[in-house]
Amino acid sequence: MSKIRTHTVTFPLTRQEDWKETIPRKLLDLQPGLVILDCLDWFLNCTDFQKIQILFNQAGLTIILIQSSIPETIVSASAIGLPATLKIASNEKESKKSLGQNFHINENPSVLFKKGTLRSGESLEAEGDVLLLGDVNPGAKISAGGNVMVWGRLRGVAHAGKTGNTNAKIVALQLRPLQLRIAQAIARGPQEKPLEGFAEEALIESGQIVIKPAKAHI
Repeated sequence: MSKIRTHTVTFPLTRQEDWKETIPRKLLDLQPGLVILDCLDWFLNCTDFQKIQILFNQAGLTIILIQSSIPETIVSASAIGLPATLKIASNEKESKKSLGQNFHINENPSVLFKKGTLRSGESLEAEGDVLLLGDVNPGAKISAGGNVMVWGRLRGVAHAGKTGNTNAKIVALQLRPLQLRIAQAIARGPQEKPLEGFAEEALIESGQIVIKPAKAHI
């Protein structure tokens, strides 16, 4: 019985190359098997990953893990069911703590990364962007000076751009919060069911908070 091969495929190092051209060429040299796909710092949305899955499936390859240093890319991969992990720089790693308390981060890392579920009465706050791998339950609050990203269900209160950044966004696999705030704008979460297979984002357009399927860029 032959051993199943595991390959690692890496996205281009520069934007001078188009991954839609380079990735198919890389697949031509691979035998059928399993793949770890390292997306580096490329922004990819759900549609991108659906196309990637088709490419790999046609080559007889199964993606077993997505790696990326971009939180939005991880959220998009997870939204369509691909296993994904965030590659965090050593200066951005947080000490392992339970989420059974309130957190206020005085430093200003590019992304504050936390894993766990925020339960009623708990809060998570960051000066820059924040990525939570878990749910935000009703009665919990997550806020950031930059973007708020939730790899899970957002059903509590979320505040992005808390210092007045109107370009900040709120991204989640399911965006059904009790209240949304971006800078000074406030809105209630939608009542309809989320779109299946898409991460969602809230952003300010024409002075109002709108919710739509997440794009690749923040």
